[in-house]
Amino acid sequence: MTTASSQDAKQEAEGWIVLVARVGIVTYGIVHLVIAWLAGQIAFGGGGGQASSSGALEQIAQQSFGSVLLWFIVVGMVAMALWQLLEAGFGDSWVSDEDRLKEKAKHVGKAIIYGYLGYAAYKVVSGAGSSGGGSQEESITATLLSAPAGRFLVAAVGIGIIVVGVMQAKHGLDEAFTEKLTHATESVVKLGKAGYVAKGTTLVVVGGLFGWAALTADADKAGGMDQALKTLQDNPVGMVVLVLIALGLAAYGVFCFAWARYCRA
Repeated sequence: MTTASSQDAKQEAEGWIVLVARVGIVTYGIVHLVIAWLAGQIAFGGGGGQASSSGALEQIAQQSFGSVLLWFIVVGMVAMALWQLLEAGFGDSWVSDEDRLKEKAKHVGKAIIYGYLGYAAYKVVSGAGSSGGGSQEESITATLLSAPAGRFLVAAVGIGIIVVGVMQAKHGLDEAFTEKLTHATESVVKLGKAGYVAKGTTLVVVGGLFGWAALTADADKAGGMDQALKTLQDNPVGMVVLVLIALGLAAYGVFCFAWARYCRA
């Protein structure tokens, strides 16, 4: 009887985790679709907006329905952060014991990232997120460069971003993301692969920009995803690469909708 009760409680907890996850994942997909659209604008020379999470949020804010959607994103990102914390505490029942501690650490790290995105969306919708001169990445880099051993700190940030980018691309190529799904059709797998590789590629370029900033001691060299994509635009095959990245990010956005449907606790 006790075993049956504990099993019921576990299933109920997993049900709540999945429900919270679905709200957040759908929101995450919408944000990536907007970033993909902005990346496409940059590819075709109309990139007035920033193809980053903050740039996408500011672009959304300019639409007639922007405030409502931004509040939805705030709730969604909070849901994503809460989901990761719940996963850290109660989820990953399908993961082996030796890998569970590593997975818990990943969940906590992701919760911090999603919480930051929710905070960024709140700043934009509350009117506190309008950017002055320079990007957020530039101001962070300038702060790091002014610290003792600042160049090494900025270089470390760049290397860290490159490592994450490579891991994201590998995650897609190895189809490791299918572990998050209870069901994965061939089309869902293709969307996930394209999306993770596109995200990984742009992160590698972002990390490279931080590395260049470390070498030159120039914070203006650093930048977010928008600066990375505009850097690609300056190359001879840049437009082709940008279009592929935009399609890949759009694929990731659509993949998020399938992920929300088939996510597992």
